[in-house]
Amino acid sequence: MTGHDDHAEGALLAYLAYADREYLLAQGVRRRFRADDYVLMEGDPSDHVHVLVSGWVRISKIVEDGREVLFGLRGPGEVLGELAAINGWSRTVTCRAMEPCQVVQLTGAQFLAVLRARPEIAIATIKTVAVRLRAAENARVASAAYDVSHRVAVHLVRLAEEHGRTVPEGVVIEAGFSQEDMAGQVGAARRTVARALAVLRERGIVETGRKRVLIRRMHVLRALARSEPNGTQGP
Repeated sequence: MTGHDDHAEGALLAYLAYADREYLLAQGVRRRFRADDYVLMEGDPSDHVHVLVSGWVRISKIVEDGREVLFGLRGPGEVLGELAAINGWSRTVTCRAMEPCQVVQLTGAQFLAVLRARPEIAIATIKTVAVRLRAAENARVASAAYDVSHRVAVHLVRLAEEHGRTVPEGVVIEAGFSQEDMAGQVGAARRTVARALAVLRERGIVETGRKRVLIRRMHVLRALARSEPNGTQGP
């Protein structure tokens, strides 16, 4: 089982005491997904809920011109599909595995029963939704950054392979490049690249400093770099 310290920031399980975590996870069934499997599909009317036990997934949506826009990443301890269970909505986003994942799946009725039986789990769910709403406040402004997130990930992986140094915390890149340099290399505005890096920082994947990047979750970054908007695997 994923340890408490391994939960993604803002994750549901991170807000729960051990007994409540065990109770929640005992109510559902375990399922496994392979890399690139679809965990949830936009428009799907199903109301089941997934609690992500291990692995990372990408959350995206198809916009009017047919492009897939990356909204964010979800990691261990996070809940997926809770709004469909609570409100009866169809899926508004697509969730695809970036690497092999394990979830605990509950029906909508089971999830609602858990919330009624354990108020602390209900409060933790509200906290998780609040974290996402706060992040969504800047979604309009940041949407341009999501369009180049893939290119930034590819670029960072390449820099890590060419210039990276392994340290206890991950892989550090000290190649003397700036965000302006990176923007020129990925073909985007500096502010757009800065926002894309902010998304990676918020998820604990990288840390950035003056002409220095520490990649803390190299496997997640590689998965994002391999992931193509059309759902195919990149080179």
